Amino acid sequence: MFLYLFSLCLQIGLMSVTVFPVRLLLVSFFMLVAWPFAFTASLGRSELIPDPQSWWRRFIDLCLRVIMRAMWFCGGFHWIKVKGERAPPSDVPILTVAPHSSYFDAIPVTMTMCSIVTKLESRSIPVWGTLISYIRPVFVFRSDQHSRRKTVEEIKRRAQSGGKWPQIMIFPEGTCTNRSGLILFKPGAFIPGLPVQPVVLRYLNKLDTFSWTWRGPGALKILWLTLCQPHNSVEIEYLPIYYPSVMERENPALFASNVRRLMAKALEVPLTDLSFDDREIILSRGPLRIHDCSSLLHFNQLVCRLGLKTRTRDGLLEEEARRATKLQGDELGLEDFAQFLNLPVTDMLREVHKLFDQTGDGKIDVRRYITALCTVQWPHKPLDTLKLAFKMYEAEDSGEIEAEDLAVILEIMLGVKDVDLSPLFLELQAANTRKITYDELQCLIKRHPDFSVEFLSFKDHPGSGCIGRLKSCNGQSLNKDD
Repeated sequence: MFLYLFSLCLQIGLMSVTVFPVRLLLVSFFMLVAWPFAFTASLGRSELIPDPQSWWRRFIDLCLRVIMRAMWFCGGFHWIKVKGERAPPSDVPILTVAPHSSYFDAIPVTMTMCSIVTKLESRSIPVWGTLISYIRPVFVFRSDQHSRRKTVEEIKRRAQSGGKWPQIMIFPEGTCTNRSGLILFKPGAFIPGLPVQPVVLRYLNKLDTFSWTWRGPGALKILWLTLCQPHNSVEIEYLPIYYPSVMERENPALFASNVRRLMAKALEVPLTDLSFDDREIILSRGPLRIHDCSSLLHFNQLVCRLGLKTRTRDGLLEEEARRATKLQGDELGLEDFAQFLNLPVTDMLREVHKLFDQTGDGKIDVRRYITALCTVQWPHKPLDTLKLAFKMYEAEDSGEIEAEDLAVILEIMLGVKDVDLSPLFLELQAANTRKITYDELQCLIKRHPDFSVEFLSFKDHPGSGCIGRLKSCNGQSLNKDD
């Protein structure tokens, strides 16, 4: 191992002062050469109609493919192995590509000049933004609260054009992973209910310098290390066209799940029930950071499948919190819970209800559900969740809540169980009253970046020296047999 690491460091050091500068210069040169072609072809375009297939546009398209292939060659991608055959746009309007792990996943895009789905800000990137605009991407307007719906509508419009628009190459995972498994697919590519062609990517180098994930090297470091590799090996495989069944056309989530299973089999990797939306839960930071995300991830997956997250906006959450407050702690059975959410009783809703059934009597305090929903909806805004939870539990005259209620709230928000608030009330010199207001707690949290470690005590507390895998969403076990 020592000899391998030594030789690797020696190789990177040598390549950094010899090959890397030359490769970087050539890659930049070919990008600049491609720019005027892409800029010219983009002049006078309409956002609503496809490009006319004139001879000069076809010539520019061919030139760009050659230039971009030369660029990748100079970057060390000397041979790009392609397996299978890409279907024409008239047969398959959408290509689903996985796993998505790197910005080098642009290789199949530049080889096919397919459209992609990308954020609007990418259009402003010097040089590269013009090349992106050339392939007629579907832009996502993140500042628009209706962006997701508009993006899906545009994908559907192009997919149903009968091949007039370029194929859309979609990475349905929605974020970069380390290729160890396939996370849940977003349904956008599958909502049109049309045939799709799965495409799998494989990076075959022994040393992985490609992955650009949540936790890992930055973009420039990845570029540097990759250009220092003597050769970068990538394989693109076009799988057979997947024709959805009637049931899959009516259920995009089922369609996406079955295509994901097929692609995982081709890649020989496992499926993992994580999604792009789980990222902020996993990466929780701050005084009220989530200490064990397992139960919240499970809950998040259930509410996503029920469509509760996509339909839940801040105003609706606050309205549900007001309705829960009026119940004054009265517990709801499954039928009443379904009526509260205006949903039919299903197995999935029954599973959500069971998560919060502490005593096993078939009834839940809906305030716990709303606190959990706020936690997964706003993982980056825990104080907002805490404030909303206080409103559901606090006394109208004093604004205080009982220690037992605060313990329940924190157990849900932190993903832990058996929270003891004795250190907190000792700090506030309120050990006798065992009551607290939101303002008092907020001030303490803002003054202490490690609030949950300093002033709380719970099972598998970091201070105890062991961190376990918990399974609770409200201080109780998800499995009654535990």
